[in-house]
Amino acid sequence: MTAVGVAGQGAEQDFSSRLLESSQTLSYDPSTEIDWDAPLPTDQYGLNPEWSTLYGTRLWDELTEEQRITLTRHEVCSIMSTGIWFEMILQQMILRDQYVQDPAKSEFQFALTEVADECRHSIMFARICQKLDVPAYFPSRTVIELARGLKSLAGGEVAYGAGLVAEEVLDVMQRDWMRGENVLDIVRTSSKIHVVEESRHMKFAREEIKEHMQRVGRIKRHLSATVISIAAYVIVNALVSPKVYAAVGIDTERALAEVKANQHRKSLMRNASSGLMEFLDEARLLTPPAIAFYKRVHMY
Repeated sequence: MTAVGVAGQGAEQDFSSRLLESSQTLSYDPSTEIDWDAPLPTDQYGLNPEWSTLYGTRLWDELTEEQRITLTRHEVCSIMSTGIWFEMILQQMILRDQYVQDPAKSEFQFALTEVADECRHSIMFARICQKLDVPAYFPSRTVIELARGLKSLAGGEVAYGAGLVAEEVLDVMQRDWMRGENVLDIVRTSSKIHVVEESRHMKFAREEIKEHMQRVGRIKRHLSATVISIAAYVIVNALVSPKVYAAVGIDTERALAEVKANQHRKSLMRNASSGLMEFLDEARLLTPPAIAFYKRVHMY
């Protein structure tokens, strides 16, 4: 091995070691950090109204305050249900990527730490949905079956890229939710926990992508870029289930039409994705076909 290769491995180990130290000094236990027995105020939203899919539309203006509150609670639980679904996919991809790796390496140990974090996050989201008495919202059956292929076959930059896409978008949303004075405390606290711990996961994913991209040729790079963008397209589309509208007595067909034309929502998504797009460009994963998929969900 060359001196450059040894130095690179040493830097990677140092980076993973710092992430491990951070996880030991700044982590939360949702079972004790969140007051699960506290009553839910009836006048607080599930997420900042500005993040509702209907905010800024004529339909939003027609809703009563009670309907708006109920809608945002169903929307946040839909996002959390989707988060659980994808975190389970991510865990499997990480475990497969670290299969039979040196357990003494800090990279291996942090990867397992991330899996443990994701397990706690999924349980936290599940308990919130249960507390809010909102049913589980899942992606379509077609998406669920296609995702089986992703979690079984994806590795390297694709696995970490798909994970990064989901984490980055949710991170921007939750940074607003955790500061929302009219947002349920249970959502604000869970958002703070998720933001702090996912920041390490995102840093880890970015470093893993950079490392894997050093060994990727032109054809594989273009293929990986496309697969990651398709994953982003599917994840963003799956965040809020169409079923949330019927749950609050809204005509689903009209609601979806309003969402599709909602310029406020499109602007939020582009702003939320700007940092991710910059990184993917630097990593040479922002190809013309990939950009086309990102544009379809207003991430670019």
